[in-house]
Amino acid sequence: MSLTDELNGDLKAAMKARDKQSLSVLRMLKAALMNEKINVGRDLTAEEEVSVISRELKQRRESLSEFESANRQDLVDGVKAEIAIVEKYMPKQLSDEEVRQVVADAIQQIGATGKGDFGKVMGAVMPKLKGKADGKLINQTVKSLLN
Repeated sequence: MSLTDELNGDLKAAMKARDKQSLSVLRMLKAALMNEKINVGRDLTAEEEVSVISRELKQRRESLSEFESANRQDLVDGVKAEIAIVEKYMPKQLSDEEVRQVVADAIQQIGATGKGDFGKVMGAVMPKLKGKADGKLINQTVKSLLN
């Protein structure tokens, strides 16, 4: 079952349960997927669907940090609930140690020796970890292992 089909099923369930917050978030996700489908002019692949969902998740995490820094607890609670809903549609996230292992393997394969090889390592690692780990975590791991 594709992500879109799963989303449609959950959307119907949220309508029946009259869960306004879930319904709102699911509609936003569905709209984002439909917009991307229109932009590419064909049905989305599983990787493209995950990419759209991860972009939505990233936006909400950025909003969360902004609201926390502005001491807006009323908005923080709402965004945290949205993040929990969006995370259900993401693939299982890798642990820090698993990310570290993938990065270490890429560094070894490329033969990276220092900070100058950062771009090469990121280019090799990102396709493997797309949607499976947070970009900030990957970035920090690559930097720490290259130092």
